[in-house]
Amino acid sequence: MVVSFHPMLRGDVNFLCAGRPPMKEEIAAMRAARAVLLPQGCSAPLYHAAREACAHLFPNYDARFVYPGKIGQIALFRACRLPHPETFVFRSVREFASGGDIFKPKRRHPIVFKCDWGGEGETVFLVSSRKELDARIAWSERLEGSGQRGFLIQEFVPCGARSLRVVVIGDRRIAYWRRQENAAEFRASLAAGARIDPRSEPALRRRGVELVSRLCRLTGINLAGIDLIFDERENPPAPLLLEINYRFGRTGIGGSAGFYRLLREAARRWLQEIGIVTPKKRGPRERR
Repeated sequence: MVVSFHPMLRGDVNFLCAGRPPMKEEIAAMRAARAVLLPQGCSAPLYHAAREACAHLFPNYDARFVYPGKIGQIALFRACRLPHPETFVFRSVREFASGGDIFKPKRRHPIVFKCDWGGEGETVFLVSSRKELDARIAWSERLEGSGQRGFLIQEFVPCGARSLRVVVIGDRRIAYWRRQENAAEFRASLAAGARIDPRSEPALRRRGVELVSRLCRLTGINLAGIDLIFDERENPPAPLLLEINYRFGRTGIGGSAGFYRLLREAARRWLQEIGIVTPKKRGPRERR
């Protein structure tokens, strides 16, 4: 039996569990299941219950919940010994003030300041002086009053005003550049005005995909949008992991229609790989 919590992936038994922990009936169904299909917005209570109840889960979100946030992702890259920009991690302003992670700002400007939370580059800032850094630290201290705490300071890596997004959907890898043509904007994300380029520099794209595939082999990640930059101080430019987005934009993969087609295909292949016949199509029995 296949149990699905994803509204677009049909199982033998289907549930909707948005905004609440799983109920006893749902946990019992997962314990009886051979596989469980989970939504992208899977909560920690649902994932932990599913992981305890069933051996086969899709997607595999072990890394997402063991290494949460951008701080967790740096810990994951370090644990896997995979290349990423030099990073100093601070879980609070107090830790920064006390010299946590031994951050020494001299010779490190410009630098990149990232909050542990936020997406689409909304909490990522280029810092060009100690004065700007002090202002960003003061801003972070004010945010801590609302429970939003933790930040990273990374070296600024010359990357040619571009980033590589590698979308991982099951065993598929779809890679495309995001190129920033606005000289006043250092972030190379679609939200910051970058354009998609799926064709140029195929050799570098392949190197990026190889690095992402290493990460996936080591962690089990099989659904994510993974961002990289290429250090142009190296010849050829060397790929560096930036961050993992478990909920990611779909513009570069054909929009929602393209994404759900790829997701259904990936889930079907995954079920076949673990020896489960794909369920027949029939009306879902949903429990809210």
